[in-house]
Amino acid sequence: MKKQLLGVCAIAAVLVAVSSASVLGQARPWEKSLYDRLGGKKAIAAVVDEFVGRVAADTRINAFFAATAADPKRVSAFKGKLVDQICEASGGPCKYTGKDMKSAHMGLGVSGGDFGALVEDLVGALDAFKVPAHEKDQLLGALAPMKGDIVEKP
Repeated sequence: MKKQLLGVCAIAAVLVAVSSASVLGQARPWEKSLYDRLGGKKAIAAVVDEFVGRVAADTRINAFFAATAADPKRVSAFKGKLVDQICEASGGPCKYTGKDMKSAHMGLGVSGGDFGALVEDLVGALDAFKVPAHEKDQLLGALAPMKGDIVEKP
């Protein structure tokens, strides 16, 4: 009876680990890390370049980034922080050193619709590089918890 109970507990532990890894944007035990499956830092940087270009052209939300967009040094720093953030969130070796999302967005009045527009731009950038659905879902799942710290109004 003890062996059966231990076996059931071991199976349950593996299922929890696999499902929570998938939810958190991490690789399942039998697959490479999300960072590796995305193509590493160079590929993430290419997606970020595309994403920032889409946001800059998106009249729904580009006003939030007007001050940054006006200064090439700030654009470069912004892109670098995004690369590090996505790299870290996907299990890569980078460390995000920017502000926490709540402090960075406090007082901006970001709405749920604004956040949705940003996500659409990110999905468009991922689609432009033909990122597979599984990896796209894992990355979005890893970044989704930031919504609560960014959105200030419905």
